[in-house]
Amino acid sequence: MNSMIQLLVLAGIAIFLILKLRSVLGTREGFEKPPVPLEDVRPRVRRDFEVIEGGPDRDITDHAADGSDTAKALAAMKLAEPGFSVNTFLQGARGAYEMILMAFERGDLDAIRPFLADEIEAAFAQVINAREAQGLTVTAKFIGLKEMSLVEASFDRDTKFAEITVRYVGELTSAIRNAAGEIVEGSEKEIKRQRDVWTFGRSMGASDPNWQLIATGE
Repeated sequence: MNSMIQLLVLAGIAIFLILKLRSVLGTREGFEKPPVPLEDVRPRVRRDFEVIEGGPDRDITDHAADGSDTAKALAAMKLAEPGFSVNTFLQGARGAYEMILMAFERGDLDAIRPFLADEIEAAFAQVINAREAQGLTVTAKFIGLKEMSLVEASFDRDTKFAEITVRYVGELTSAIRNAAGEIVEGSEKEIKRQRDVWTFGRSMGASDPNWQLIATGE
């Protein structure tokens, strides 16, 4: 009998506790989300990589030593003309080499006049006129560019005139024929390697986007 009374008392206490908890927590009905794993509630470590402002400009340091006079000149060009890109310039310089070189070999300067400084145009024209006076013609074919690198750059902060020097190593076939059509120099089959050092110039911020060839060398 005592055991029965104890069970009834315990059952009463349990019912009272259940009713008390329901009044505090409320009832749960329907879908219940599973408990969140422990690792999901821990503070998340931020792993995003942030760009550090003021770091080296790879557009410049890929072609010139950081802190060099050339790198400083290229940086000044960017300040004078924010849209300027060294990589974009070199892409244009690559195409300009073939275009200018082949026009000179053919003796046709009309298509490249906007890309030549007056002194260079005059020097090219002098050579072309001398060839024509001797009855010589050139047959040339551009094979490809083996090497190209930025040598140096300078920038005049007063005039905002920029100069960039590029070294080229190109491959082409070139044959010079006399008035009788005989090859007197070169070959149409033999590939020769040609080395050039060209300097391009332009006023940064000018409306004309074209760089001009202002000096040549080897």
